[in-house]
Amino acid sequence: MTTSTLPKSRQRLVLAVLMVCSLLIWLDNTVLSTTLETLADPVRGLNAGPAELQWATGSYTLAFATLMFTAGALGDRFGHRAVLAAGLVVFAASSVWAAYAGDAGQLIAARAAMGVGSALIMPANMAILIWTFTGPARSTAIAISSTSAGVGMAVGPVLAGVLLDHFWWGSVFLVNVPVAVLALIGIALLVPNFRSPVVRPLDLAGMLLSITGLAALAYGLIRAGQVAAWGRTDVWAPIVVGLILLTVFVRVELRSKTPSFDPRLLAQRVFGGGNVALGLLLFAVSAVTFYNAFYLQGVRGYSPIEAGLAGLPTALGAIFGAPVGARLVHRWSLRLVAVPALIVAALTMGAYELFGPGTPLVWIEAVLLVQGLSIGMVLGPVTAALISTLPPERAGAGSAVTNTVRQTGSVIGIAVGGTIMSIVYRRAIEPSLDGVPGAVREQARVSAEQARHVATTSHLPALGHAADDAFVHAMHVGAVWIMFAALFGAAVLLLALRVVRKPAAAGGEPEPARDGGPTADETVTWAGAEDLTAREGAYVGSR
Repeated sequence: MTTSTLPKSRQRLVLAVLMVCSLLIWLDNTVLSTTLETLADPVRGLNAGPAELQWATGSYTLAFATLMFTAGALGDRFGHRAVLAAGLVVFAASSVWAAYAGDAGQLIAARAAMGVGSALIMPANMAILIWTFTGPARSTAIAISSTSAGVGMAVGPVLAGVLLDHFWWGSVFLVNVPVAVLALIGIALLVPNFRSPVVRPLDLAGMLLSITGLAALAYGLIRAGQVAAWGRTDVWAPIVVGLILLTVFVRVELRSKTPSFDPRLLAQRVFGGGNVALGLLLFAVSAVTFYNAFYLQGVRGYSPIEAGLAGLPTALGAIFGAPVGARLVHRWSLRLVAVPALIVAALTMGAYELFGPGTPLVWIEAVLLVQGLSIGMVLGPVTAALISTLPPERAGAGSAVTNTVRQTGSVIGIAVGGTIMSIVYRRAIEPSLDGVPGAVREQARVSAEQARHVATTSHLPALGHAADDAFVHAMHVGAVWIMFAALFGAAVLLLALRVVRKPAAAGGEPEPARDGGPTADETVTWAGAEDLTAREGAYVGSR
């Protein structure tokens, strides 16, 4: 079936179904950050340690990152509707599993299964939208679809807060089930089973190498935070193995005639440098979001719903920053918009170094608002520009590379950010443990959440205050490193988008040639850039 066979009324209904599918992913992406503090609680949650919470977040992102390009090939082979429906079933079933997980290990496995479901949903969702709409209607449909991401990003933390205040922690995952059922009914009744006339081969070798390589690398980085030492074999060996496997993955993809992940694209200065910058930005966003969840509920003592409301400025900033960035790019160049915005985003992350137990909430909200605005102004315009630098027949491959790099940045950001926090916290809490009973001492070393709990049960209020101070110190140190990572991303983006001058014609002046992203007076079409900007800008709250 082609797009011309669908009447406009049915096209609108298909779009509504796709928006429900998109809403499901964005809701889940945002509710977990509000739930982390509860999961760490020994009484109300799963008594999860920092490493287990890192994996609860990272296992989802890891599966999402490494299976997306394979899911696209499955859609070409079996039909995108079939893959979308399968993804929703997997997502709903694993959500029930996560809700009733008996320990942190089960939750981590369930979250990985949810990542598989999301990886099946996302490419199929976009493919169906592109097959359903053509011409200007496609840009309009993308713009409308992007609102579901914004709604999920803004509503997710508040919804999680309401559920955690009234029910047990598993309720934040059960809420996915009715949404998935509604989407499945709509798919069965309304969505045709589009499939590509050109079937891409399944890249099983690439899938296995990327999953095992990233998993080994993340394990080594997270393990370093558990043992507070880098010289141990169980730390450096997984890191080395992970890097070797990822190197083999790149070599395999380079030798493939039809690679799902094409590393050759990263050799192009604009596309490669821009993707590195986006990867570093998502690295920083994931790490600082991980810190913020524990800061608001742990140190500040906010309830889940209060923490969800406190985080709204970031979501709203990203939603409004995306179209603002697109309009500014129309007026100026991408370089003049995206690079300063990325620098500002980095500085707002470094501003966490100034946060403490008594920092006025208005200052925190102001920083979060500016952070969301600046990130929204980077993600959308840069992503749109990167895809626009490729010929149309390479846009699909470029999208796969961009999505994989961003999700990889998120995985590593959670691993590294959490490890820095764990190592610095242990060193900072140690002087306060002199004279504390052995069992209490060992529990307090695990995390600030464990220390607060044991301080309450053992009637040691001083230990609870010491845990808050140690966590704040660890957050300060981590924020500085995160800021430098984002600033490095800004430097990479500055070089990637630099103006290159063409050789002068005989008797003429050198002609400037811009391969650093389109401006309003260039030939690259930006009709869909603003729509894509809104959709990509909403991604910031996904970790």
